[in-house]
Amino acid sequence: MSTLENTTQDIDAATDTRRTFIRATEVWTVDPDDNRLKLSSGIYGEMHNFAMVSGEESFAHGEGLPGKAWAEAKPIVLKGFRGSYFKRTEAAEAEGLTAGIAIPVFNGSALQGVVVFLFGDDAEHVGAVEVWNAGPEPGDVLALEDGYFGTADHFAWISRHTRFPRGSGLPGKVWSTEGAVLFRDLGQSHRFIRFESAAESGMTAGLGMPVPSTATDTHVVTLLSALGTPIARRFEIWERADTGDFVFADGITETGENLTANQVLPEMAQGQGLIGQVATSGIPVVASETGTSNLSALVALPVYRDGQIAQIVAWYF
Repeated sequence: MSTLENTTQDIDAATDTRRTFIRATEVWTVDPDDNRLKLSSGIYGEMHNFAMVSGEESFAHGEGLPGKAWAEAKPIVLKGFRGSYFKRTEAAEAEGLTAGIAIPVFNGSALQGVVVFLFGDDAEHVGAVEVWNAGPEPGDVLALEDGYFGTADHFAWISRHTRFPRGSGLPGKVWSTEGAVLFRDLGQSHRFIRFESAAESGMTAGLGMPVPSTATDTHVVTLLSALGTPIARRFEIWERADTGDFVFADGITETGENLTANQVLPEMAQGQGLIGQVATSGIPVVASETGTSNLSALVALPVYRDGQIAQIVAWYF
């Protein structure tokens, strides 16, 4: 597998002809020469002009969607680009992109990168990317701070009126473990508190992950995938072993197939493959070379805990 270069990866989405819920994914990292965010890697499908515009863009602290997530040290959702602080509005609207979320990845006070997801509305656009927030007080519960739901309006309404104590539901489980968690069969599992609404919306699989930052509040991001417009075709969680290598801890396909059942779990040494590359660099990546059959793109994020990478979450298109 070739080394991931510090360039835009402009690829077709997947061999599957369904449109994915997330239309584009980017990673922005700080250039030490001018202290501005510049594009490290990106997946844009056939949106070649938008990819070119993005490759020429940069963001100061607090500027644009990536810069705002950097400055506020928390996930930022932006629904509607026109008239906002979004800097690439004309190019985005030309591709039908209408909303985005930026997720900063911090190791302590050091920004490792900002991951940006961009969305476009259409009549069949179902899924969810949610940001949950709990205040600094011990008795606080997680409440929906913001999110993007496509056309899943009823599920969005339910989410806005649901609260999660520590350990309850997907967001609460992430909060209690301080780590990434996968939920299967969202529409059938009573572990997923909103299962009835998830079933109505066709949502099948969910990934929740903590977003450690310099802010005092707790933030959890959840990605909820539907069969019609999946967020990903495969989700994985890798965990640090005592050796420092990373062990494949959990994984599911978009249909809920358990990838850890009845098999020896693989390990990935630091520097080996894209997962190992993230383990070594500590920087999130998106790439077109996945090393996995029939899957054409990968997003991988490190989850930091106590100054080191505790987990790496990955999903494939």
